[in-house]
Amino acid sequence: MPHYTVAHSPDADDIFMYYAVKFGWVGSKEITFENLALDIETLNQKSLKSEYDICAISFALYPHIKDEYALLNTAASFGEGYGPKLIKKKGAKLGRRFKVALSGEYTTNAMLFRLKYPDARITYMNFLEIEQAVLDGTVDAGVLIHESILTFSDKLETEAEIFDIWLDFAGENLPLPLGGMALRRSLPLNRAIECQRILTDAIRVGIAHKPLLSKMLMERNLIRVNEADLEKYLNLYANEHSVQFDDQALKGLNTLFALGYKSGIYSEPIRAEDYLIGEQYEALRQS
Repeated sequence: MPHYTVAHSPDADDIFMYYAVKFGWVGSKEITFENLALDIETLNQKSLKSEYDICAISFALYPHIKDEYALLNTAASFGEGYGPKLIKKKGAKLGRRFKVALSGEYTTNAMLFRLKYPDARITYMNFLEIEQAVLDGTVDAGVLIHESILTFSDKLETEAEIFDIWLDFAGENLPLPLGGMALRRSLPLNRAIECQRILTDAIRVGIAHKPLLSKMLMERNLIRVNEADLEKYLNLYANEHSVQFDDQALKGLNTLFALGYKSGIYSEPIRAEDYLIGEQYEALRQS
């Protein structure tokens, strides 16, 4: 039986969206999975080397790996009125060339940050270290992601919302594409479709049994936040919109890709619809 590796981040929404598979609530007679959890920028870098069969990525990375990976239309996180936060010490004033900590070169928040603040001095670090780096004065500011947007120190304050920066660039109210899943094109099409089905079903089942799944994740110390913050966080990033892309999600993705192309980040324009698993995926593999 084919055996594939699913690499995802250790943040609560990725854990929640996958673990119905891990607990055996969802499965397949055709394939089996093993999973591992790494921070999102490590996953981005690994995807550039095509190391994992199925991998969580920042959506801003995808045009760089489109020839090696197809996009899954499930297990995605979008910000709708919320998202990563640029934070600083309370009362601090940021100059034009302020020093900032970002969670990785290929993250969506880093792409939008660089476009908004081209003169800032950027340092990259693990997302778990950013809050403390701001508190210590190692950097003037930092962009918080994942659960940190809910739990950061009261000695810090928000300078800017990445979602607001996104709206300025997008020119309309669209969901902010943060992270999704990509599948290596070397997988046969029938197995790729089955992988997507399993991961889609895992989210549906997880949402349908959210209290039980959340309790099991907490009991196994797989979550970094308390029960109340977990519920709040999952409502943001692991919800019905995570199950499958809708028209607004696709429009948000295409707007992000168009922005990257216009800004010289990507070498060619692409449309998300052309890189999803299905007839388009099969045609691309045979071209």
